[in-house]
Amino acid sequence: QVQLVESGGGSVQAGGSLRLSCAAFGYTTSGNYMGWFRQAPGKEREGVAAIYDGGRSTYYADSVKDRFTISQDNSANTVYLHMVSLKPEDTAMYYCAAVRPRAWVTSPLRWREYNYWGQGTQVTVSS
Repeated sequence: QVQLVESGGGSVQAGGSLRLSCAAFGYTTSGNYMGWFRQAPGKEREGVAAIYDGGRSTYYADSVKDRFTISQDNSANTVYLHMVSLKPEDTAMYYCAAVRPRAWVTSPLRWREYNYWGQGTQVTVSS
């Protein structure tokens, strides 16, 4: 059974930073697509960043480029999202997601491409 467990969320002031972690159990992060998504109240879930095969390819939403970095530690089966220069509009529940093993993904930032989801971790940025 696949389980994704996020951690690292919290409350920070604008301009601050956080690092989110996603530990995968029953799933091998190596060679697969994994992503971070977020959803604010009343808004649709949106793709933030995705990574393929240990960082061979990475993808970012325009709104977070140059501020967020996705990385992966295959030895620890963990994916990270390092966020700097946080803005109030980054406030949301952040979810880690993974695709079925070896599945090809056409749009890595589209949440419907993903099969497994964590429970989410809240990020709140105050002005």
